[in-house]
Amino acid sequence: MPSTLIVVESPTKVKTLKKFLGPDYDVRASVGHIKDLPKNKLGIDIENDFNPTYIVKADRKKTMTELKRAAAAADRVFLAPDPDREGEAIAWHIADELKGKDTKIFRVLFGDLTMRTIMAALENPLPLDFNKYEAQQTRRILDRLVGYQISPVLWDKVKRGLSAGRVQSVAVRIICEREKEIQKFIPKEYWNITAQLEGSSPPAFESKLLKIDGKKKTIGSEQEATDILASLEKESFLLQKVEKKEMKRQPPPPFTTSKLQQEAAQRFRFSAKRTMALAQRLYEGMELGAEGPVGLITYMRTDSVRVADEAIEDVRSHIAERYGTEFLPPKARSFKTSKKVQDAHEAIRPASLVHHPEDIQPFLGKDEFRLYQLIWNRFIASQMTPAAYDRTTFDIVAGRFLLRSQGSVMVFPGFTVAYSDKMTETANSGSNSNTGEEEDFSHKLPLLAEGDPLKLLKLEPSQSFTQPPPRFTEASLVRELEELGIGRPSTYAAILGTIQDRDYVSLEERRFRPTELGMMVTDLLVDSFPAVLDISFTADLEDKLDRIEEGSMNRLDTLKGFYASFQSELEQAKSFMRNIKTEAEPTELTCDKCGNPMVIKWGRNGKFIACSNYPECKNTANISTDETGRVDRKEPEVTDTRCDRCGKNMIVKRGKFGVFLGCSGYPECSSTRPVDTGVHCPQEGCDGMLCERRSRRGRLFYGCSAYPACTFASWNRPLPEPCPLCGSPWLVEKFSKGDGAVKACPRKECGYKATKENNS
Repeated sequence: MPSTLIVVESPTKVKTLKKFLGPDYDVRASVGHIKDLPKNKLGIDIENDFNPTYIVKADRKKTMTELKRAAAAADRVFLAPDPDREGEAIAWHIADELKGKDTKIFRVLFGDLTMRTIMAALENPLPLDFNKYEAQQTRRILDRLVGYQISPVLWDKVKRGLSAGRVQSVAVRIICEREKEIQKFIPKEYWNITAQLEGSSPPAFESKLLKIDGKKKTIGSEQEATDILASLEKESFLLQKVEKKEMKRQPPPPFTTSKLQQEAAQRFRFSAKRTMALAQRLYEGMELGAEGPVGLITYMRTDSVRVADEAIEDVRSHIAERYGTEFLPPKARSFKTSKKVQDAHEAIRPASLVHHPEDIQPFLGKDEFRLYQLIWNRFIASQMTPAAYDRTTFDIVAGRFLLRSQGSVMVFPGFTVAYSDKMTETANSGSNSNTGEEEDFSHKLPLLAEGDPLKLLKLEPSQSFTQPPPRFTEASLVRELEELGIGRPSTYAAILGTIQDRDYVSLEERRFRPTELGMMVTDLLVDSFPAVLDISFTADLEDKLDRIEEGSMNRLDTLKGFYASFQSELEQAKSFMRNIKTEAEPTELTCDKCGNPMVIKWGRNGKFIACSNYPECKNTANISTDETGRVDRKEPEVTDTRCDRCGKNMIVKRGKFGVFLGCSGYPECSSTRPVDTGVHCPQEGCDGMLCERRSRRGRLFYGCSAYPACTFASWNRPLPEPCPLCGSPWLVEKFSKGDGAVKACPRKECGYKATKENNS
């Protein structure tokens, strides 16, 4: 009979731990949070010190019963969820449910899942961390107060189903404000002038005009550029100054959560959510053949660049052996951390240098391998010597004009043999001794001396325009949130996912663009809840949560301080927030049914045009806007399909759950039907058709028109074409990175696949 019960979060961890532990240990998974606030009510007793009411989640009751039974049979209970605030809350809730049992309950923390770390943690169990739990509770209560009390106001003033979040709404605001900057931006013309020059030694080189009469000059028009070119062509060019300087580029620190998300997004186009899911697998344990499950990296939610002493010793030995002592600095490197850093966990690094990426590649998926290799390479590089290069600068005079050329040649690769730092933030990090400019190591200048005359080969003017600030990518938004102090390592991926799920922003060409709904709701919230939507206020709350975890603040004071101003804003919003439901923006259009003016209104699916004579006239139309902003009706797409009820043509409409057909005789006839794909449902005995639908989270799928009698569904678009190999009456459209869009047989045993352009 096992004498010790260990409770972790995930079943994967269970397998990894069981590999190291003997029969005296019973390892079980809670599968995430056991308890939470109720979904159907606030669950916070505001009048009684904001006391929360936690209940065992319906889908965890069986799990909790099994844990109680196992705890009753054990001498000790080790609670080992993830070593962060959420993990601490899981541990406290399990301990709360187990109280009264004849057991001793302890907390154990696993920074990585190696034998050494696991055994050390089990030999030195800890008490539960009350302050860390209080920090998590405070965050959960704050989020519940904001979400459950602002959202009903939005339902009343805008439309049902909308929601607000303490941190997510601020993230949307950041995106909306960037969009307003872009909309207001007026491009300004400017010109660059480049001279191609030749000295006594090859090669020829380029030099850019820098100053006129000793001052930097912005060339604002083609005429200015033409006049300058005419003057330059008459001048003699002389190499006035040659400056040579040895520069060093220091290696970047090992990854924090945000930097890993940013780098994975730039290199592999991984979403923050994808990066964290892959990192979670690498941390919890990957099956490495006969070796079994192995935890490959340290805990992946961290804002610290600290590394354990034994890990530094290991990596320095690895560098000396693999790369040579010339790549090993005399002393181990240490990296400065921000005052905001919690420093509870190490940086993200390989759990052990025994498992080289190339050795275990056959056991990892493609994306798992790429992320593990990235973490490995950056950690190795972080303890290597700097890269060294010679930078040469030419200052060239031509009459009253000064031109400048720069070139760099790498003389020692240093850490770059292990890791090429593609991100600009690497060059700009505080550990670097250079100015933060990205160097071109391939641009060489000829060997020339000061005072050498130069021959002008060519003058090239080029027109450019100033650019608006770019829209945020996932990587740059995570960086912005981190710099502003909004959210924490464990929340970035969730923030980015939530704001898309709520349809407040969309990700177009890998950049965030606010939806019309997102812009409108943000304006309403900023106007009615200035404190909640204030960036510095939100960052200050994050700092207070950190201080609660440190024990220098308490939960009640923080909640009282927040709620005093929030309650006032809430009451004001209930009375004075704009009521979008009742607003009607006039247009120049007239109703084609009754002749009254048409107005713009907001509905469940966004803006639409409606007759101002509602409810006497219920005529509506979709809205379209031309490039000048002029509003017009969006003509419906009429189909040849006839209405089963009245015989009129059906038209294509769009609703919350996707495209459907509606009778053109609406509102007299309200008949609807889904748009089918031309493919009959493959379920035996079903006469339905496969139709395009959307899930509640907005994801496109294809389901049977006979639902709910038939529940067949597919994520892949059905194509009404027979399979040329097996005769299946339909194919599906799939997408892959290598092949793009392909046609494939839905029968796995067939295996037919062809590009959409190739039917063979």
